[in-house]
Amino acid sequence: MTRRELLNAIAAVALTGTACRTRSEPMQLTASTDTSPRQPVLFLGHGSPMNALETNRWSDGWRTLAGQLPRPRAILCISAHWYVGGTWVTGQAAPPTIHDFGGFPQALFEVHYPAKGDDTLARRISSLLADWQGAPRNDWGLDHGCWSVLVHLRPAADVPVLQLSIDRRLPPERHLAIGRALRPLRDEGVLILGSGNITHNLRHAFSSDGVTTPDWAERFDRDAAQALGQHDAAWLSQALSRDDGRLAHPTPDHYLPLLYAAGAADEGDAVQFLNTGFDYGSLSMRSVRFG
Repeated sequence: MTRRELLNAIAAVALTGTACRTRSEPMQLTASTDTSPRQPVLFLGHGSPMNALETNRWSDGWRTLAGQLPRPRAILCISAHWYVGGTWVTGQAAPPTIHDFGGFPQALFEVHYPAKGDDTLARRISSLLADWQGAPRNDWGLDHGCWSVLVHLRPAADVPVLQLSIDRRLPPERHLAIGRALRPLRDEGVLILGSGNITHNLRHAFSSDGVTTPDWAERFDRDAAQALGQHDAAWLSQALSRDDGRLAHPTPDHYLPLLYAAGAADEGDAVQFLNTGFDYGSLSMRSVRFG
């Protein structure tokens, strides 16, 4: 697949819509089996869906992280690709694998991530998000922002996985507030995982040489990292209104999962960065671990 073909496919990724669902055996990798009642919080720069299949610096980083994480009771994923007009959580006993893209190799459409859901946890999350009319919903599942990283983090699909939508009507500070409302889940063994990208400008990716990182992407990634390290909620909530923020995110969907993760983190959490660097010139793949 050429770089141009891959960029065309990435650009065709649907934020919502009817899923094409097919199945294959999950990838196998042994991860940590340690159990801890309190979980860290993650934000992963997921990049191209092809990272689910490829062995590269990004997928290697997620596999390394997998061996460092305590085993969660369940995972709650906030993906850039469930960007709708409400706050919903998947409520199925077996959430479907959603292939919300087009133009990629058939092997990617054959990936199936067979994690179970958890109706009790879905109701618990809904109760925590009552101020946002949070409720279970059964017409979504696990989209590629979720499963393309989980095939590396939990390749055996051996813990329940739920996905939380992003309400596109809310201002950034309200997304941070939802993250804060989810904090109690960490002490209940739930790993909160935001999946997006700290910079995400596909128009630039089309027109670039795929290697050179522009100054605005370098600055936004650096400033975001500094704000995350300092738990600076004010900077994070205002970032998209800055000049670099508007260039880094022509649309906010890939930035907002970062706010859920930052909100769920405590101010005392240590902040670690992994997978730092850029793909396609300007796509920041920086991932963050809180706690």
